[in-house]
Amino acid sequence: MFRHLAAVVMTLAVVTVTPAEATPALVPAADREVVFKADGTTAYGTLHVPEHRAGQRLRAALLLPGSGPTDRDGNQPPGSSPDTLAQLADALDRDKIATLRFDKYGTGRTGLGAYQDHPEELDYPAFVRQARAAYESLRDQPEIDPHALLVVGHSEGAMTGLLLGGTVRPRPAGLALLQPQAIRMLDLVALQLKAQIAEATRQGQFTPQQQLTINAAIDAGITSLREHRPVETTDLPPAIARLFQAFQGPNARFVQSDDAVYPPDTAAALRPGTKVLLTCGTNDAQVPCATTNPLMTALRRAHAAGPGRVTLPGVDHLMHDTDHPNTLTPLLLDALNRFVRH
Repeated sequence: MFRHLAAVVMTLAVVTVTPAEATPALVPAADREVVFKADGTTAYGTLHVPEHRAGQRLRAALLLPGSGPTDRDGNQPPGSSPDTLAQLADALDRDKIATLRFDKYGTGRTGLGAYQDHPEELDYPAFVRQARAAYESLRDQPEIDPHALLVVGHSEGAMTGLLLGGTVRPRPAGLALLQPQAIRMLDLVALQLKAQIAEATRQGQFTPQQQLTINAAIDAGITSLREHRPVETTDLPPAIARLFQAFQGPNARFVQSDDAVYPPDTAAALRPGTKVLLTCGTNDAQVPCATTNPLMTALRRAHAAGPGRVTLPGVDHLMHDTDHPNTLTPLLLDALNRFVRH
């Protein structure tokens, strides 16, 4: 009799264990405001957490914007609203990757913060420190796997991401450098300006001799900026003269500190085996594909892992093409998808 009773108890025990082994409940996708501090300034951002199982630790990516007053969504309101970073967050959600994007100095809810009364003291390293604080905030979120972090940067943000990749802890598992600033800032500016003058000459706005004179004045202006001397603007068209004057005003400290960074040099600090995706668009007038050649050489020497450089035919700097003028091109989304699934 007792043996039969024991058998019944054992059977009941097996039956009662089954409900405890049920699949954890799904937590719906959600956005929440994240607040972190850097150098005494409170920064604000959006953490997007994809749908996931309760208790699951997710891969995550820090999203870094391009140059200028570009906010957490990748916009410079009111003039430019491509939603670059917001669209990247949506794309990464489809691969169950959480994202953090934030309002950097001078944008959105963050504003100038501690630099409000002396904006001329804001330099590029301050933006890098702010991005590092954002990375640490993302790392410490309860849903995030701190050993499965990515950095996804666009344009200047890609250069910032490259700097973070060699200095933050834990090191990121991968870097996505999208249309990256891959040479010194003022060299890139000179390249862009000369391309504009060449097109204007082709259209008959300048003679070939005037083109040569303007190009020489651009080179002289770059040299003057680097030597902290006033720029002679006599031979420059008014729009370019105003640009050089702006570089010498309140923005001088930022321009000089940004220009001091040569991105290929930063690749040496990457952990060998770090996955790197680098994209460039054949219609990108701001960051031509050829400018990424030295960076690709440096990444190979640093023993970075693939997929490496992916050339995007017909794609511009905002990662649009003629069929997708307001959204990220499928060519970019496919490259990013293969990178995160690699």
